Amino acid sequence: QVQLAESGGGQVQTGGSLRLSCKVSVYAYGSLCMGWFRQIPGKKREGIASIYTDIYTDKQFYVDSVKGRFAISQDSDKNSVSLEMNNLTTEDTASYYCAENKRTWACGEVIPEDFDYWGQGTQVTVSS
Repeated sequence: QVQLAESGGGQVQTGGSLRLSCKVSVYAYGSLCMGWFRQIPGKKREGIASIYTDIYTDKQFYVDSVKGRFAISQDSDKNSVSLEMNNLTTEDTASYYCAENKRTWACGEVIPEDFDYWGQGTQVTVSS
């Protein structure tokens, strides 16, 4: 059973930065598709970034609201994925979740229903 664990959340002021990390319990041999999501109480979970990696390439996808501010990457240990978040605003306040999509060939847009394994989430609070 694959388990994911997020870390790195916290409180930061507007314009600040945070780096979230997602540790995957199973080493990623071959290809990997991971996504980051966020959710505000009472709202639907929103996919914000995904990454596809294999031994030849890696491809990232971002929604417009985070493009140019957030960066998703696979860490050197191959079973962690990070989300670097810069120029944060109060609208970025949410619980952030990472998830893995077993169907790596379909990696791209970050649709929650496409992802199979989920972490417990980490809170990010941006204050003005």
